[in-house]
Amino acid sequence: MSRWKAAGLHLLISIAVGIVTGALIYFVWYPPPYFEVAGGSTLMLVIMGVDITIGPFLTLAVFKAGKKSLRFDLTVIALLQIAAFCYGIHAIALARPVFVVAEVDRYVLVTANQLDDADLADAKRPEFRTRAWTGPRLVGARPPEHGRETLDMVESALAGKDIDRFPRYYVAYDEVSRELLERGITLRALAEKSADAATLVKNFLDAYGGKAEDYRCLPLVGRIDNFTMVVSDTTRRPVTALRIAFW
Repeated sequence: MSRWKAAGLHLLISIAVGIVTGALIYFVWYPPPYFEVAGGSTLMLVIMGVDITIGPFLTLAVFKAGKKSLRFDLTVIALLQIAAFCYGIHAIALARPVFVVAEVDRYVLVTANQLDDADLADAKRPEFRTRAWTGPRLVGARPPEHGRETLDMVESALAGKDIDRFPRYYVAYDEVSRELLERGITLRALAEKSADAATLVKNFLDAYGGKAEDYRCLPLVGRIDNFTMVVSDTTRRPVTALRIAFW
């Protein structure tokens, strides 16, 4: 077997693994519309770059038919590629979105590595005590209304850890959806922000149907960037996220 054939075979195997991994990431861990919001595209490019390019290139560099150390060299390459791949998968798993928290006047996408185990254990409902593996759970959050707990929450928020990081304040989404939507804006108002926003709103209506008055819009705060969540005014459920900065 020539080095080109060996590298090509290695590349095909890596591509097959990459396709399966990409499907897991895109459809299960980072389901649309949260793939971009959570920075999944950047993480995917890193792991695909490692998996698809480094291994085959190393095979191309060291492969020589009849070489005494060939088996050892290929074993080392395989182990290095597997180690790099596992590290990448681990990093992507840690950054996967686990909750979409509706709080006061926005949605916040919370990732697995943003939640402490102790805080998860304090959640009032069992389903809020675990990090989801099949896409983020939609929940609401109600801040404490008075007392020392309110002051502690304010101080924590100022330090960078807001209510969305405390599952003990999570409630069922339906408990907050009505008052949340009252703080939203219309699609028409969103379209007026810029020419690009108007185009995205038009494309949204073409794809999902209905009128601009059928939806409300609120900010969606992600790990990498801020988007706008479009919510059905009828079901009060999120429909999708648009790449439009709400603020």
